[in-house]
Amino acid sequence: MINPVIRPRRLRTTPALRRLASEIRLHPSELVLPMFVREGTGEATPIPSMPGVVQHTIDSARRAVTDAAASGIGGVMLFGVPAVRDAVGSGATDPDGILNAATRALVAEVGDALVVQTDLCLDEFTDHGHCGVLAADGSVDNDSTLERYCEMALVQAASGSQLLGLSGMMDGQVSAVRQALDQNGYVNTAVLAYSAKYASAFYGPFRDAVESTLEGDRRSYQLDPANRREGVREALLDIEEGADIVMVKPAGSYLDVLADVAAVSDIPVWAYQVSGEYAMIEAAAAHGWIDRRRAVEESVLSIRRAGADAVLTYWAVELATWLNERQAR
Repeated sequence: MINPVIRPRRLRTTPALRRLASEIRLHPSELVLPMFVREGTGEATPIPSMPGVVQHTIDSARRAVTDAAASGIGGVMLFGVPAVRDAVGSGATDPDGILNAATRALVAEVGDALVVQTDLCLDEFTDHGHCGVLAADGSVDNDSTLERYCEMALVQAASGSQLLGLSGMMDGQVSAVRQALDQNGYVNTAVLAYSAKYASAFYGPFRDAVESTLEGDRRSYQLDPANRREGVREALLDIEEGADIVMVKPAGSYLDVLADVAAVSDIPVWAYQVSGEYAMIEAAAAHGWIDRRRAVEESVLSIRRAGADAVLTYWAVELATWLNERQAR
């Protein structure tokens, strides 16, 4: 008869013991909801490749952000979908453009109940779909793009954004934007650096959501999925340049990079559970192949376990509602 002395299963025998021994717990305040706001539409428009997610009008976004604040989530990240695009993304720096107008509206709606954040990138606003200004040879001009990012930063800060999400992966973007903000009196506007943003196949549904006009790819500026150390290097550079938070994106396929960044960072580390990750779970659940709620919770828990202090996820409000119900029991 074998009688093990060490029995780890003891701490798994009852729900109460499992709760007591749990290493990671999810909380609504650690969740951020990405939201799309579209210009020139009279009603919220469903995104077919992202079931349950819509392109909002400003009015529907107001209602959604009120619900988000009531759920206790930490923030919302806004993306604009303009009606007109051009080579330099003029709509991004128009104070009355869709992203900046929506920012003012949502800040007025919820105040400090959550953090209203804005995506600072040109891809939604350019007719070529790239994240920056193009040079004569068709490549993305890093330094000219930084000038546009600084202009965007000032308009977004003036519109009330509390945190700017620098997602374009241009060299020096954090330093440039931080300097522009500080020199113009926006010293309290925080910078979230999308530091380890990979050239991933999992962005497909997002490009539907923002009606991307991209032809080609972004491999000349987003990270090679094969590179782990490079993700850490990018995060450390952004920390040196003054980022307040660094990001790993996507989350689920890059948990190793996330853990590496979390191990060396002395500032908060976030991760973005991207559109493709969302769509895969929704599709499998719709076919009855997986338990949707358990899969959603497990996927976000794994991102937190790997080291993320907060998670951008399209399930933010729904997951927060589940967590609140569990806490109330």
